[in-house]
Amino acid sequence: MTEEYSLEALGLPSMDALGLLRIRVRRGINLAVRDTRTSDPYVVVECGSLRVKTSVVKDNCNPVWDEDLTIYIKDVDCPIILSVYDKDTFTGDDVMGNAQIDIKPYLECLKMGLQSIPDGTVVRRVEASRENCLAEESCVVWNKGKMTQQMILRLRHVECGEVDIQIEWLDVPANEGFNK
Repeated sequence: MTEEYSLEALGLPSMDALGLLRIRVRRGINLAVRDTRTSDPYVVVECGSLRVKTSVVKDNCNPVWDEDLTIYIKDVDCPIILSVYDKDTFTGDDVMGNAQIDIKPYLECLKMGLQSIPDGTVVRRVEASRENCLAEESCVVWNKGKMTQQMILRLRHVECGEVDIQIEWLDVPANEGFNK
């Protein structure tokens, strides 16, 4: 069972979305230094033309955001890119790396239609690889009536850094949805 949300209530354009993906951006781990001794990082998530971002955490290479970003999914093959930037006042913001969020293993679990399984059940384990940007094994878990997946993403195109996120699917009313 997944929660249902209206696109308009979330401030998103009404479109032929399969559903919404809530990405909880928890924290950054050992992010690259882009200022003198630290950075002022924020996260941007892009999927197609949609772009959402977290707040800036000042002077911290291990920031805690604990913010939810919600994007609509029209095409499961459209890449979801998470990028980290260092906020600069007088110059352009510095890139601190990026990672692709692979939601296909998670969506395969949603298609199973599981609902009456015990809380904390691991539905699937996803091994880390260079292709999926995972820094370590990630588990799709059923808990409190919903399926979530926590991921620690290794940032690419940078000397160091990881971002800890959790994803959750939200159905859109008046839509066929993904797992129906």
